[in-house]
Parts: sequence; C-alpha cells; structure tokens
Amino acid sequence: MTAAAEGPVIGIDLGTTNSAVATVVDGAPRLIPNRAGQLLTPSVVAVARNGKRLVGHIAKRQAITNAEHTVFAAKRLIGRRWGSREVEDARRALPYQLVAGPDGNDVRVRMGERVWAVPELAALVLAELKADAETFFGGPVAGAVVTVPAYFNDGQRQATKDAGRIAGLEVLRIINEPTSAALAYGFGRPVEKKVVVFDLGGGTFDVSVLDIARSVYDVVAVGGDTYLGGEDFDRRVMEWLIFGFAQDHLGVDLRSDTMALQRLKDAAERAKCELSSAPAASVHLPFLLGGGEGKPALHLERQLKRDQLEELTRDLVARCVAVTKRTLEDAGVRPAQVDEVILVGGMTRMPLVQAAVREFFGREPSRGVHPDEVVALGAAIQAHALAHPQPSGPEVLLLDVTPQNLGLMVVGGYFQTIIAKNTTVPTSATHIFTTSQDDQHSVRIAVLQGAAEKAADNELLGEFVLTGIRPARRGEVEIEVTFEISADGIVGVSAKDLATGQRQSITITATSGLSEEELRRILDESGDALLERKQASAELAQRRAAAERLVHEIEALVPAVTAALARSRFGMDAVTRAEAVVQRTRAALEAGDAGQLSALEDQLERTLQLFRGLAGEAGGPRA
Repeated sequence: MTAAAEGPVIGIDLGTTNSAVATVVDGAPRLIPNRAGQLLTPSVVAVARNGKRLVGHIAKRQAITNAEHTVFAAKRLIGRRWGSREVEDARRALPYQLVAGPDGNDVRVRMGERVWAVPELAALVLAELKADAETFFGGPVAGAVVTVPAYFNDGQRQATKDAGRIAGLEVLRIINEPTSAALAYGFGRPVEKKVVVFDLGGGTFDVSVLDIARSVYDVVAVGGDTYLGGEDFDRRVMEWLIFGFAQDHLGVDLRSDTMALQRLKDAAERAKCELSSAPAASVHLPFLLGGGEGKPALHLERQLKRDQLEELTRDLVARCVAVTKRTLEDAGVRPAQVDEVILVGGMTRMPLVQAAVREFFGREPSRGVHPDEVVALGAAIQAHALAHPQPSGPEVLLLDVTPQNLGLMVVGGYFQTIIAKNTTVPTSATHIFTTSQDDQHSVRIAVLQGAAEKAADNELLGEFVLTGIRPARRGEVEIEVTFEISADGIVGVSAKDLATGQRQSITITATSGLSEEELRRILDESGDALLERKQASAELAQRRAAAERLVHEIEALVPAVTAALARSRFGMDAVTRAEAVVQRTRAALEAGDAGQLSALEDQLERTLQLFRGLAGEAGGPRA
C-alpha cells in the first residue's frame, strides 16, 4: 500500500536552532503552524522540575531557570563519537551534561533523572512536529521526508532515521538540506541553471553545486562543515560579553554561573540577529549576578556595533568561503559559471556573510526563497512526489552524491579510496588487490569513510575477513574488491579470490550509537509517550477550538456593547474585563496551554452571556 493511500505525507527540516514541518496542499508546498500558531519550532527540549517533558517554545522560555536540564543544539551531537573534537568542545561550552554511552563510543545527555541518547532528544522534536501536522490534517501522518546536512556521515544519517522511528514516523527518505532547498527554489517554474546552495544554519554549514533541468536535480558536488553555524557566532558574542563584564567588575568570571550563561546566550543571539538590520545593538542584563551576603548585585550594560561583530566572526565566514571554494573546485566549476546562488539558513541574513558570497561569486545572491522555510518546503515536495508517483515517470528526479570518500585500509595503514566523494548514487566500483605476504591464508577488509591519508584517521564503517586463500608467494593472489552504494545510501562490500572463487561480503549498516535491543526498548517507551502526547494534542485542539470560537463571538459583540453603553460605567467596566480575559486567552493560545484554556473557558462563557444580554437590552445585534 502506498503512502498516498494511507494518508497525508510531510517534509521536516530538523534544524539545530529551529525546526519546521510542511506539506503540499492543492499542488503547492506550505508550512504547517505549530500549536502556538508559529511556523518555526525551537529545537529545544527540557525536563521541568516536576518531571514533565517540554518541547519547543515552552522549553526555550524556561531555559534560563532550568539550564542544566534544557537541551538545545542536539543536532550538533547526533551521531558523534565520545571523545571526538566536537564533543570535547561541546562539553566545555554547554550548560547541560554530556556522558559516554554504555559502550563508550557514542555521546549521551543527562537531562532530568535519566540519561538520553541523542536520537531520543531529536525524536522529541520530531514527535512535536508530527503532532502539529496531525492536528492540521485532523488525522494520522502516513510518512515523512526528513532533511539532514549534505555533509552528514552514515552514522549521523542513521541516527536521524532512528529518531524518526522513535517519534513514530515512517521515514520515506532522508535527503540533503541543500538539495531540498533547490527543490523548493525550482518548484513550479521551468528552471535550467547551474545553482549553488549556500546553507549556513544554526549549527552546520553546507554548500552544494547542482545542475537543474526542469524536474531533474543533479547534484555535482557537496562540501561542508557539520560543526560550523550560528551557535559559533553566538559563542563569539558571549565571550566578548564575558570579557567586558570581567573588565567592568574587577575580573568576575561568569562562566561558573549556568543561569547567567543562559541569559548571556539569549542576549548574544538577540544582538547578533538585531545587527543584521541595525548598525548597533544594546545588551542590557540587570541583576546578571545576584547580590547576597552584603554584596551588591551586578548588571551588564554593553553596546555591540556591527563592525565589532564582523571582526569577532570574520574567521568563521572565511571558513565558509574556503569550503565553498573547495567544493566548486571539486565540481570543476568557476564562480563565474554559476547562474544562481541560493542563500539558506538564518545566518545568511548577516551582512558580512552576504558580502562574502557576493565578493566570491561576483554577483548578488538570489532573494527568491525564505532562508528559514525553504528546506522544509523542499522536503514536502519530495515527500509528495514519493507518495504520489506519476505513471509517466518521477515528478521530481533527485540525483544525489556520496559526501565522503569510501575505501579500505591497505598495507602500511594507508587509506585507498574506492568510491570518491561526489560520485552520483547508486553506484559501484571494483578494484584488484594482491596479497602482501607469502602463503597468506586470509585477508582482512576494513571498510572506511573519510579523506585522511592514514586509515586510522578515517571512520571505520565495518570489517570482514576473506579466508581460504590458496598458498602462494606475495603478490601472486589477486583479490577483487567491489563497493556498491544503493540509492538509499546503503553500502555493500564484497571480496573474491579470483583464482578459487572464494567470496565474502558485508552490508554496512551505519550505527547511531543505539543497539537494536536499546532501540526496541526506546520504541516501546516512546509508544506510550506518543499515546499520551496524542491524547494531550487532541485535548488542546478541542480547547483551542472552543476558546477561539468564544473569543470571536465576544469580539463581534464589543462594538455594539461599547456604542450602546458608552455612558454606562457598568457597561464599560464589563468591556474592560472582557478585554482582559480575551488577552489572557490569546496568551494561553500562543503558549498552547490546554490547562489554562480550560480554566478560562468558563470566564469566556460568562462574558459572552453577559455581552449577549447587554447587546440585547441595547437593541444591538445578537451574535
């Protein structure tokens, strides 16, 4: 049965800072609002002091007072190995605690009373987006296309798939964010261009070169840095504020105060965003450090100018340009040959980034797409194409590439590339090797991914042993090694002794750090949590509909009541009280607070009955 027969499908942009969900309605992609009526949901999760799990805006709002149990930027940790440079950097910078997984390989997060695998945290965000979509559709979602950075490796992609499974999603496909953005860019218009997608988001940077010919999107080359994004720009501003505070207050260091650091992080992000449209931004944080024991409270007052921000972050932008230059070289394309440069990700609003892109390509970047929304829209287009295949052929054809070299370890501990990065998938390649020792009976095949010359500096995907080799002098026995990559990115490797026909093979299944047993346990637990979330979502939808109806009816009666009873103190007091109730209701609607909406419903009902009576007595219209 196809996804089209089972129900609607969605596209999800699982971002570092914000996430979004979209679908295709009447042939056009559109974003689906969350419970607060907004199109972007913060990729923030938390466990409150009462043990309740929080996701999105409500989690972000309480981060300052619950920093150690509020997780943001989890995407930068997904699929990472414990002890890696990126994880060590995160341990120093993040207010929440990172720990090693049970096998000591993957990274976990301590939040609340337990330790979470990173895919579990991503799943909380995905489940929230799924619930928003099901509220929008009024029924279950059949499947989803989820986007990832183009430079994600196999482990990071598998971790994202696992997150989808935990969230109760049927993941139709994982596609690259720049490719998804290009899909949205070319949708509905006969584009035939060579396009570069420059995608600088909250935590990752990608650049892709594509040839677009109507409905065919052919990725020529990809490059990127999975640990470069807006979080790094925010940190530079934070360090500048910390240094300034120490100067103003005789060496007081804010780094040991998690609440102060969270306030600094929020202020740094706001200032950075403000400087995209203003020449200066003021940072005002009163009582940043409380007094006590006779000590005065300490405040922070600073002004950050745009040129100061640019000086603080110029090297980060230079790194983006360097990656872009290498990627174009890999594609064999000169900047002047590019027809369009598409800017994706919130950080591309920064004037310094736009100026760097303009200078490198010698042209103005395209402003025809929304940098925060385009990836989710493209994912929705791909989901719709997969769920509704056309008899005449695919509505959209994506020809993507493998982002990194694939190969094996050879004599001397060196890395031999078999399939080079930027090779279009699906693909296969064969290479002939010989034995390295006399009378060698077996050959160990270590399958690696990366770009380093030394095998040990690349990522080990898997290994197997070819046995039964006939005795012979070194170099006489030939071993045929074949690598295959499917359209879904699954890697298969086989080795055959050409003399005897003896053969051994392995299918590489990337690991997210979760064992199958652990994943099954999490799926069982998440099933119960999803049921609770579904029930809560249904209650919220019911409360929201009732509140919106009552507010609409009350507001429709306000002009009649105001005009009829303008000289009545009682009438005007009633209007003032009604406006206060409506304002509180709107705040509860924005927060998606079902409990508060339930508490306000009775007040709204009484207000409506009163207004109907007042309007009727005054001869006004009845609602």
